[in-house]
Amino acid sequence: MAEPPVTGPGGDGALLPEQAPPGFRCGFVALVGRPNVGKSTLLNALLGRKLSITSPKPQTTRHRIRGVDTGPGHQAIYVDTPGWHRPRGRGLGRALNRAMVRAAQAALGDVDLILLVVEALRWTELDEGILVLAREARGPEGRPVPLVAAVNKVDRVPDKRRLLPYLDELSRRAPFEAIVPVSATRGTHLDRLKEEVRRLLPEGPPLFPPGQLTDRDPGFLAAELVREQLMRRLGEELPYRVAVEAESLREEEGREGPLLRVRAVIWVERESHKPIVIGKGGAVLKEVGQRARLEMERLFGRRVHLGLWVRVREGWSDDERLVRRLGIED
Repeated sequence: MAEPPVTGPGGDGALLPEQAPPGFRCGFVALVGRPNVGKSTLLNALLGRKLSITSPKPQTTRHRIRGVDTGPGHQAIYVDTPGWHRPRGRGLGRALNRAMVRAAQAALGDVDLILLVVEALRWTELDEGILVLAREARGPEGRPVPLVAAVNKVDRVPDKRRLLPYLDELSRRAPFEAIVPVSATRGTHLDRLKEEVRRLLPEGPPLFPPGQLTDRDPGFLAAELVREQLMRRLGEELPYRVAVEAESLREEEGREGPLLRVRAVIWVERESHKPIVIGKGGAVLKEVGQRARLEMERLFGRRVHLGLWVRVREGWSDDERLVRRLGIED
């Protein structure tokens, strides 16, 4: 059975204000935190479906990604963001780095709730800096945006008694509306976190149709799934110098049902990078393509034919125009 639609224009098919049940709550929730605290994994867990790509490498997320969770009486629009980092990222070009920082900072504008994601038993200078910016965020009429802390990766803490002083110290750092220990990978306390989010959303009609997962188009999602597999397959430095662009998506009716043909380009910055991405006898590119295709079939709910090409664009991550074309600040 095909999954509900993942994308579509916001508003079409949504309930009109006069049709929304009394007390319906709807709003935007920004997920912020330093790299590798598990924001994207948490977003996928909250949605119950994979939307944001993940990998063990920090700064995997480059874009703001909106994921829509609609339930009885509520619609939470989660905004995943690039991990906040200092101006010099690991192997990132200047234009790409600036775009990622701007995308992360822009997430705090026009949101109804900020979900600060931190790692259990860890608090760094970067965490503190992000918290300061979150506390400075202002919503309608200049009021502070409510804050909720999600303390992630509690499954990695064998002695849970160690959490108590950490949670107590965290509560003293800011006037959080709630602090919820969670494990995004195991689903621990996610229902409680979602309940706290619903409680703090403002009243208003839904902005997206029932069943819509995101406002991102299928081309963007397909490109991200390819980039995810590149991040997982390649070495330490090269993934940050790789970008993916979906050139075309075409629907067909095949003998075995609907088929989606995807043509995507992998951009690298040097000729010497091409053989690394392609691999001996094309082995790396084949593996990346197979894994990305399976993820696309799960997301889009149909068979996918994926064609990949590797091209060189010297210094693409320093090219403001190409960075914008890839939608990194959208």
